[in-house]
Amino acid sequence: MKELILDILIDVCKDTLKLLPFLFLTYSLMEYVEHKAGEKAKKRIARSGYYGPVVGALLGAVPQCGFSAAASSLYAGRVITVGTLMAVYLSTSDEMLPIFISEQVPFLDILKVIGLKVVIGLIAGLMLDFVVRYKNKGKKEDGQEIHHLCEHDHCNCEEEGILKSALHHTLQITVFIFLVSLALSFVIEFVGADSLANFVTNKPVLGELIAGLVGLVPNCAASVVITQLYLSGALSFGAMMSGLLVGAGIGVLVLLRMNEDKKKSAMIIGILYCFGVVFGILIELLGIGI
Repeated sequence: MKELILDILIDVCKDTLKLLPFLFLTYSLMEYVEHKAGEKAKKRIARSGYYGPVVGALLGAVPQCGFSAAASSLYAGRVITVGTLMAVYLSTSDEMLPIFISEQVPFLDILKVIGLKVVIGLIAGLMLDFVVRYKNKGKKEDGQEIHHLCEHDHCNCEEEGILKSALHHTLQITVFIFLVSLALSFVIEFVGADSLANFVTNKPVLGELIAGLVGLVPNCAASVVITQLYLSGALSFGAMMSGLLVGAGIGVLVLLRMNEDKKKSAMIIGILYCFGVVFGILIELLGIGI
């Protein structure tokens, strides 16, 4: 038991430490915008939001959950749009890519999966931004500014400077991520991957619905289980895509921690789940596979 606990602690520490560069760079950027760039720079960032989902979908495809965590923080400061955030979430590859490579899945098949996730993320992100802009046409945007993150974390960022403020935010969110990831790791370890597998076998529509729920678990174990179940033939391609599309990794935790509007955060997670399940079912109905 002691060895098991030690192994879990080491794994969670490694996964959390990998996020540090992404988080620190993200908060450094946000603090720079707040301290130095001024209103003109903020307006430029806001204008570039129309193309944000394109960039978000491409960045999310990189096999690092750090991008989803960074996107959540940027959204909490309203630096990026909700469509850009959704594009990153849907295209995030997490642990899928290394598992495919280790199982010697053909390179073209891997590209097909990644390409599908990017295209779906791009389409969903652009759609979501369009709906939000249409709904809020003529209205002032209802959202927190970057400095509200400082108020949320009770820090004195104006006096501390850019790097010190960024480090302060990074350490706070890192501790939060570590504690939640540790708790999830223990739950998954004692529940077991086999128990999860029993819920996500080949079932039309139901498979996509359940795989999407598993994908929402903010832990790399979820994408590992989903990918391995597909490779073993226990999961259809559509169901696998549902789980992987929804699997935004640690980004969901960061969103819940940093975004003050908890109702909106819950809505974003719900939309993420709906997009993942709907596109998974469409993929299955169209007979798309590898």
